[in-house]
Amino acid sequence: MSFNDTRLDARDTLNRKVTQLSSFESSMSPQVHLHLLPSTRCLFDEPIHAKVAGLGSGQVVTMRARATDERGVVFRSAAIYRADGGGELDLCRDAALCGTYEGVEPMGLLWSMRATVPHKYFHWSKALSPHVVRFSVHDGVDVEEEERGGALAEATNERVLMGEGVTREVVDLGKCSTVLFIPPGEGPFPGVLDLSTFMSEKRGSLLSNKGFVVLSVAVLYDKPANIKHLELDYFEKALRFLQQHPKVGSDGLGVIGRSKAGDIALSLASFLPGVRAVVWINACSANIGTPLHYRGRQILSPLTANLTKIMPTSDGASIFKFCTSDPDGEENRTSRIPVENASAHFLFLAAEDDLNYDCRTYMESMVARLRRAGNENVETVCYPRAGHLLEPPYGPHCHSSLHGYLRERVIWGGEPRAHVHAEVLAWKKVEEFLRSRLSCPHTNTKAKL
Repeated sequence: MSFNDTRLDARDTLNRKVTQLSSFESSMSPQVHLHLLPSTRCLFDEPIHAKVAGLGSGQVVTMRARATDERGVVFRSAAIYRADGGGELDLCRDAALCGTYEGVEPMGLLWSMRATVPHKYFHWSKALSPHVVRFSVHDGVDVEEEERGGALAEATNERVLMGEGVTREVVDLGKCSTVLFIPPGEGPFPGVLDLSTFMSEKRGSLLSNKGFVVLSVAVLYDKPANIKHLELDYFEKALRFLQQHPKVGSDGLGVIGRSKAGDIALSLASFLPGVRAVVWINACSANIGTPLHYRGRQILSPLTANLTKIMPTSDGASIFKFCTSDPDGEENRTSRIPVENASAHFLFLAAEDDLNYDCRTYMESMVARLRRAGNENVETVCYPRAGHLLEPPYGPHCHSSLHGYLRERVIWGGEPRAHVHAEVLAWKKVEEFLRSRLSCPHTNTKAKL
């Protein structure tokens, strides 16, 4: 469905409901209050509880949210609600009648925010700046256009990536700057190497809030066109830096990565000692995109792709899922990552509506190889109707955007409601897995606001 079609469908839904709603005659109190509980300031991955008081009995209102990302792109959402007999509205209890989402969705105004232009990803990756969202309440029904006139009430939510006491340090490992996050307390703490295809501090800072020392590293440390091969030596250097840090426990390290970063995480565990736990999210079982070298020689060739299998769609973005060659094909054996050689514990998270990778098939193949090799330390979770961009929860769901490596607009997949609920579950699972596999004594400290 195209961006314009989405807007038309929303307008049709609205028109069907307006007749039922517009008969209300306002008898609202002049003192309308919008409360964000427990506080207007919270960690990025924490839910908030929005409540409105002082409305008229049964009053129909439009709830809105608006934010601007790091690149200046505006995102917004809107939903229609009816107050109860006491003039109150509770987003944890009351159902949205229509808008960018429907039903009881306490965080719906956040995850359903859409860019005002199509094919935009919500960029918020720098840990020092809070993600600021403006919530507002407006009289009557109008979800299609930017609000006209003043709001009945407003509140601003600051969603912070770094909790109190977490420290951030830029570390130069030679290729590009990496960022180290250390939780409050004396430690020792579990150490985690957080790999992102392109540099992002979001996941690393949020994991540090939970009691992990995290080094966030970009896999593509230059423009893709300038990278002739990737060097596993660079990521080994990052691992050894973490391993030797005085606040990191000595029982092994964790590595987490999604997409291209996921296959680098697998390679670290397969070729190098010291990796105790791997979180693989919607990635491939083979080396994608560019040759992988170690100590001056190629250890994995790139998995080939057939770009004639790109599937264009009517909204100007394409599906790339079916372009990648079969990693288990004999012709691709030199690109297949030998996970059967790894001794680490693995957590594989696969979204079943991923339109970038056939990640469930890749996951099942790796599980079979690991078990044939005698490694039963494997956990798998599949998320129906979730898409490729499985991230820490409560950010805007991204349907399509520019692929940073291919430089093409692609559809990522995922039904929005199911996808964002999967993000909540996956994020909790990641923390539980890393904590259980990388446990250190006296590491119960977590960062709070």
